[in-house]
Amino acid sequence: MYQIGNIYFITAIAVIGGGLFGFDISSMSAIIGTQQYKCYFNQGPHGPPQCSGPRSDVQGGITASMPGGSFVGALASGFLSDIFGRKRAIQIGAVIWCIGSIIVCASQNIGMLVVGRFINGFSVGICSAQVPVYVSELAPPSKRGRVVGAQQWAITWGILIMFYISYGCSFINGVAAFRVPWGLQMIPAIILFFALFLLPESPRWLARKDRWEECHGVLALVHAKGDRNAPFVLLELNEIKDMCEFERRNADVTYLELFKPKMLNRTHIGVFTQIWSQLTGMNVMMYYITYVFGMAGLSGNTNLVASSIQYVINVFMTIFALMFIDRWGRRWPLMIGSTFMAIWMYANAGLMASYGSPAPPGGVDHVEEESWQIHGGAAKGVIACTYLFVASFAPSWGPVSWIYPPELYPLRVRGKAVALTTSANWIFNFALSYFVPPAFVNIKWKVYIIFGVFCTAMTIHVFFCFPETAGKTLEEVEELFLSNVKPWNTRVEYNKIKREEHGEVDAERKLSYALHHERQESDHAEVGHTTQTVEKNEAS
Repeated sequence: MYQIGNIYFITAIAVIGGGLFGFDISSMSAIIGTQQYKCYFNQGPHGPPQCSGPRSDVQGGITASMPGGSFVGALASGFLSDIFGRKRAIQIGAVIWCIGSIIVCASQNIGMLVVGRFINGFSVGICSAQVPVYVSELAPPSKRGRVVGAQQWAITWGILIMFYISYGCSFINGVAAFRVPWGLQMIPAIILFFALFLLPESPRWLARKDRWEECHGVLALVHAKGDRNAPFVLLELNEIKDMCEFERRNADVTYLELFKPKMLNRTHIGVFTQIWSQLTGMNVMMYYITYVFGMAGLSGNTNLVASSIQYVINVFMTIFALMFIDRWGRRWPLMIGSTFMAIWMYANAGLMASYGSPAPPGGVDHVEEESWQIHGGAAKGVIACTYLFVASFAPSWGPVSWIYPPELYPLRVRGKAVALTTSANWIFNFALSYFVPPAFVNIKWKVYIIFGVFCTAMTIHVFFCFPETAGKTLEEVEELFLSNVKPWNTRVEYNKIKREEHGEVDAERKLSYALHHERQESDHAEVGHTTQTVEKNEAS
């Protein structure tokens, strides 16, 4: 079968899996503020036309059911990916998404809605964990950040497209206002499933399965337009062979491997990359932006249109990361992004505390979560800071939180490691989705201070603990962690890797490869000597 070799086309298809998460976010955030949704799932004292919808804790549970499913799906994806391959795992996720969407679309009550969203989440967990692994294992090092970061761009497009679909459907009378968008979200999953047949499998997964001819062919297809003798292709192939040779002695890999002394630091970095991306508060903004703008005095269609602006900002600001992230690296975007996000969170808290006041009983416009209100110029300041927060997240933590974890781990544990780190993202997404609606009710503007403190803490953590991985092959990153270089002394090596991809393999890289090969041989000899000694002792 014909296979696509252009890494950008491969990425464009694969990251549709990320777009599924975006579809889910805005299909909920745009709908929870509509009267059709509130009246159909109403639990409040008022009936039409002043339905208040589900209680705050129940709405938190409905929203959190998706990341709850994603947590389970992300953990399961490591096993699926190692057994069936990266590509097949993503296709399995696409099928599960369609099943969940059918249940959500047909929901007759809150319980059915929660079950459907949990199944959708299971799919998102698989795709969000394995799409970055798949793309990172195919991409040339100089483009790896750009193409893996496209997962975040796909999420932002999914959010934007589904938000406007949901907004348009909000003008439909009756339950079709939310059933139509929930049904339409199956379309990208169907496209993803069939388009994946045109893409190659990950060369590194093929290598693990001893399918070396296919591995060589994929490397040539993607890196050298089919030239199997290109210098960079041969160098990459040899590095993969040596890594597989070294790792074959650790063939039985479990999640416990990630908590052994030599791997624990990397596990901590990968897990916290995903945890911190949630604790920025960005997904809270995405899910509950209508509540925030409701506090600022916006209601009805005005609220929905104002909320949609942040999604547009999210899409276009992510473009900067796709263009420059491999030159910028990973460390500096993370530190600068979290610093600015902390500023906007503290600013919002200050405006809310200084110029806001408690809402009347029952909340603003009968929405319990909007238990605080602010008007005039200060309200415009809250909206502006919210937009600036999104603009700070989009080119920094948004894409880098997907780019960074797959780069940290050796081949033998990469599938399970990224599954674990992504599960950390989803379990915190679950907790925050459930926590935020009642938090707005109980502690009001202080929610912003909590997230501001988190953003401050992550800046410090990244500086001291996160090394730079940009401009290195995945095998070179392994050498970086074995060398004990301090994170703040690591640098982006974009120009060097660009030269190598064009066939200019310099003396330093050749020496590095020779030392790496020598170390592998030494380790192999040491294991062989130990084995012989054990055999002699057993014989005696």
